[in-house]
Amino acid sequence: MTKTISFFKEAVKSYKTSGTLIPSSRFLTNKMLDKIDFSKSQIIIELGPGNGAITKSILEKLNPKSRLICFEINDTFYRMLKEFKNPQLIVLNKSAENIIQELDKLGFNEVDVIISSLPLTIIPKKTSNNILNNSYICLKKNGLFIQYQYSLSYLRKLKKVFGKNIILGFETLNFPPAFIYKCIKK
Repeated sequence: MTKTISFFKEAVKSYKTSGTLIPSSRFLTNKMLDKIDFSKSQIIIELGPGNGAITKSILEKLNPKSRLICFEINDTFYRMLKEFKNPQLIVLNKSAENIIQELDKLGFNEVDVIISSLPLTIIPKKTSNNILNNSYICLKKNGLFIQYQYSLSYLRKLKKVFGKNIILGFETLNFPPAFIYKCIKK
């Protein structure tokens, strides 16, 4: 309960970048991760992990050779994520806009999966476009971009980038209920 209260306090202060007041439910987390083949995925990116509600589940599923790279701009959430102390986890206090440059610094040029909790509909349009386009560029062919949002308003933008290669899901057991976009790079 303490982590939820801490998350709420920080989310209230930084609503424009967190986009929510409550961490993702385990039901939303499970639905977001259910199509990932963790036995084959080597490099996984998480954008906007917050306090690590989804991060924890990813780390539990990672195969021993995989890496999880998290992009978190909120200093408080960044410090919370650093407490995970997992050798497979790299936590960056950087904007997701810089995903290509940061991956290059780490020696990676392609990723298997990107999981995003970013509130793309309330982030400035130029920034959200850069995040989405740079995410697409660094995904491997047949790579998976997973995004949740509380409305369908971002579907049109995702279709411009991923075409018809989008599977739409919905999770009612989250507050608020969320749409899940699973986009495949063809």
